[in-house]
Amino acid sequence: MSKNFNWKFDYPSQRMPILADNIVATSHPLASQAGLQMIKIGGNAIDAAIAAAIVLTVVEPTMNGIGSDAFAILWDGRQIVGLNASGRSPNGWTPEYFSKYDSMPLYGWDSITVPGAVSAWVELSKKYGQLSFHELFEPAINYAKNGFLVSPITAEVWKILSPTYKKKFPNFIKAFLPNGKPPEPGQLFKFPAQAKTLDLIAKTEGEAFYSGNLAKKMVFHAKENGGLLTLEDLEKHKPTWEKTLTIDYKGYKLHEIPPNSQGLAALIMLGILKNFDISKLSMDSSELLHLEIESMKLAFIDAHRYISDPKSLEFDPNYLLEQNYLSQRAALINPKFANVYNFDSLQQNDTVYLTTADANGLMVSYIQSNFWGFGSGIVIPDTGISLQNRGYAFTLEEGHPNQVGPNKRPYHTIIPAFVTKNEKPLMSFGVMGGSMQPQGQVQLMVRIFDYGQNPQTAIDAPRWRVQTGLEVSFESEFNENLLNNLKILGHNVIESHYFDFGGAQLIYKLDNGYLGASDWRKDGQAVGF
Repeated sequence: MSKNFNWKFDYPSQRMPILADNIVATSHPLASQAGLQMIKIGGNAIDAAIAAAIVLTVVEPTMNGIGSDAFAILWDGRQIVGLNASGRSPNGWTPEYFSKYDSMPLYGWDSITVPGAVSAWVELSKKYGQLSFHELFEPAINYAKNGFLVSPITAEVWKILSPTYKKKFPNFIKAFLPNGKPPEPGQLFKFPAQAKTLDLIAKTEGEAFYSGNLAKKMVFHAKENGGLLTLEDLEKHKPTWEKTLTIDYKGYKLHEIPPNSQGLAALIMLGILKNFDISKLSMDSSELLHLEIESMKLAFIDAHRYISDPKSLEFDPNYLLEQNYLSQRAALINPKFANVYNFDSLQQNDTVYLTTADANGLMVSYIQSNFWGFGSGIVIPDTGISLQNRGYAFTLEEGHPNQVGPNKRPYHTIIPAFVTKNEKPLMSFGVMGGSMQPQGQVQLMVRIFDYGQNPQTAIDAPRWRVQTGLEVSFESEFNENLLNNLKILGHNVIESHYFDFGGAQLIYKLDNGYLGASDWRKDGQAVGF
């Protein structure tokens, strides 16, 4: 299907697309190569995705870890299926308990929900994997035990984040700042405690993490430090298989994980844009960006008002994807000026996304995240387990469907995406990075399917990011006249560092084989054979 886009590379880029029968694209080269290794020794795309995800907990701890959450969408050879491996809040997390706070805490035990990433690895392997579970861990165990050379962007993020954690969390210092400071680019970093933990998880197929020795260590540390996590909370965690939410866009169908995932926001934005004939507008014109920005703001209003744990939803989220509703939302957009909408935009960027595909047609879209940086700051002593801070995404607002409460999944920013055409797989992709994810996904969709850019070029292109109110961030590559025109329309234009615009990985199915693309904003790469 390569005829659907051109092969021009219009932006300064450090990358070229990879064309092969088997592809792995991740945010770190060692993870990409580990995934590809699994396919070479007889595994499939699911084995590759799991192995890559496990390596990322070692080589990119600034974004994810063993204590992360995860989601996946995959084409299993017959159909699209979704996996929600996000964790629930501890049973003791009542609204009364959190009444002592003015806002949800970002650090410490009161930010930690049950970590779900390990359960994703187990579930995907049991249902679809071809290799033994332990084989999938071998590259990661090797890098944790014997060390790896820290990559440049990861080292920079490590340096930026470390002072915040260094002030509050002595176990973080021991684990991630062994010499009292973050590693430099190219410096060897070893984490033997994590290697032992990964080996134990592999040998017990996750049992140690949710009910065995590791689980007991987490619970003990929680009890000693005021946390409410219990062994029962860990034992009853189960990932859930989900039917994806979808929207048709010009003959292509975008698939997202349903709430508690914020994938609904991408679908709403795309559904609003369908009401405008944007093909008549010039790509990267102020008219197009104005419509995209206003559509995203409206989508975020709905997302932050309605997305919650599925058992707390006020109605079927498909209602928000009905054409009548989307047309009403589109009618609120004034082409002459920007509207002010207030919503809490979760700006954290710290996520890893990967995608894999094999010669037998299996494709995986997978995402794994701490939420913010190294997560909560809680590192379980002598285990290498750093725990996420996903609980921060709950609200304290009384009566809100996403109000913090016991045994609930919080609003979740991480969203793997998948595109089908005529009920067949076409593109697995994601754009990691907090609230950037839905708007980044739609920017790629528009560039590829409206304007015919090839996927690597669409990834290389400059991005914008809705913040809150009238604030919109832009990468520096945007034309100055374009930005001035957006200012005239009322947008508060802010130029931001490329860190703020996430990082994409993508696989596009061709008539024969695949195209893999990877973002210059990350250390990673697409690889194939």
